[in-house]
Amino acid sequence: MAVQPQALAGLGVAGLGGLLAWGAVDIPSDAGYAGVGPNFLPWVVATALLVCGALLTLQALRGGWKNVEAPSGAEAGDWRALAWVAAGIVVNAALITRLGFIPACALCYVLAVRGLRLSEGKAAQGAAALTQACTDVLVGAAIAAPVFWIFTKLLNISLPGLTASGWL
Repeated sequence: MAVQPQALAGLGVAGLGGLLAWGAVDIPSDAGYAGVGPNFLPWVVATALLVCGALLTLQALRGGWKNVEAPSGAEAGDWRALAWVAAGIVVNAALITRLGFIPACALCYVLAVRGLRLSEGKAAQGAAALTQACTDVLVGAAIAAPVFWIFTKLLNISLPGLTASGWL
């Protein structure tokens, strides 16, 4: 009896959960500030992956994933769009300690959104592209700034800032 590809996907998810659980065994369980140790979250994620993988596998073995729509999108990958998204990630990693968290993440957002728009055929050209990019910078900064403040001010996790004040 051949194993269905859907069952392989479920087994793969369960396998990832098993690998995460195997790694979580080595993480100390000493209770921290909130009463839980550093191994709490890896165990939660590992358990969720194991349960989801088991349910996916069971469903696949009982007849497959019914009523699954055909995937949308192009027949082949859009390598130009992927290059824009990958460039956003690489630029963020390269510049986060030089520019600071907020500007680097805003730039990452601009590049990634450009790639996603290209993949949908909605990327603007000329002056409209500049307007889109300026809007994307503002949106990216509006997303990154609260994340930066939550991590640095509320959670007391050090992220690279633009200024010495710690607010940007």
